[in-house]
Amino acid sequence: MKDYYQILGIEKSASEDDVKKAFRKLAQKYHPDKKGGDEKKFKEASEAYAVLSDKKKRAEYDTYGRTFAGGGAGGPQGGFNGFDFSNFQGFNGQGQQFEFDLGDIFGEFFNAGGGARAETRGRDVSIDIELSFRESIFGVERRVLVSKVGQCDICAGSGAKKGSSLVSCSTCNGKGDIRETRNSFFGTFTTTRACPKCNGRGQMPETPCESCGGAGVRKRQEEIVITVPPGVSDGEMIRMPGRGEATAGGSSGDLYVKLHVKHDAAFTRDGNNLLTSLQIKLTDALLGGDYKIQTLDGDTTISVAAGVVHGEMIRVKGLGVPHGRGGRGDLLVRIDILFPKKLSASAKKLIQELRAEGL
Repeated sequence: MKDYYQILGIEKSASEDDVKKAFRKLAQKYHPDKKGGDEKKFKEASEAYAVLSDKKKRAEYDTYGRTFAGGGAGGPQGGFNGFDFSNFQGFNGQGQQFEFDLGDIFGEFFNAGGGARAETRGRDVSIDIELSFRESIFGVERRVLVSKVGQCDICAGSGAKKGSSLVSCSTCNGKGDIRETRNSFFGTFTTTRACPKCNGRGQMPETPCESCGGAGVRKRQEEIVITVPPGVSDGEMIRMPGRGEATAGGSSGDLYVKLHVKHDAAFTRDGNNLLTSLQIKLTDALLGGDYKIQTLDGDTTISVAAGVVHGEMIRVKGLGVPHGRGGRGDLLVRIDILFPKKLSASAKKLIQELRAEGL
């Protein structure tokens, strides 16, 4: 007896959604029309799905190890070596209706029914830029030169020489796509693909552009303005839709900009807060005082209270990282007390007097 759960790679307690996902994965992997597909394993997965996706058949299979309504371990009838594909939508519309059809599962192999073809898309492009710590906090605008396939700047993407017109493509009769009939063990299917002559545009230049050869796209350097928003982090990625490589007769890919933030000697970041340190003398720690410190916004003065302890944090409101809520985090100043390594005779005497007073 076949173990349908093992064939789909799921547990007996698997939900209907788990069954569907497992079958979809195996169907895409083993479909015979796909290079490297396995017809035998595809049949097994299809048979297992036909049983386990049907509540009644699944209950019979779990109880008796077979089903009695046709299909499954008891000797299914009709269809494809015992598996009845009429259960799927798109095959005469008979039998149980599943949540997805073969056109959905095998869309990457063929376009069942000759529906609209998928639009071609240019390649995505990835670049890296380095930011100073301050630029990562407040944002910056960068202009970079990217070498990529882009719209031809001579013919503005038309592919035609200046002054020349466009004519209807003779291969696709101006439709932009062509249909082909394919034979499969499922039957005969009509597939739609972009016309290879006009790249899906339906028109051809009467006289091709000398720069791009009529393609409308060519490899060139393009200056791109990148707006880095405030508060970005090291390793963050900015996606710029449509700024990747162009392709003839299709849409452009995306540009991905990876950000690298340089280390800063004075500041570190903790969420929306900035951290820095301030070194003070022991006498100022005991008596308190005002200190001028450097911030990313310029110099400011903070007050250190008498009796401050080593490692204590002083919070300066609103001088941290800008965030999406329209505000800013805080600047946290860590107090580092400098203890003298050597004492003069007079200083030592004074400290001994303090000790005598119990301080």
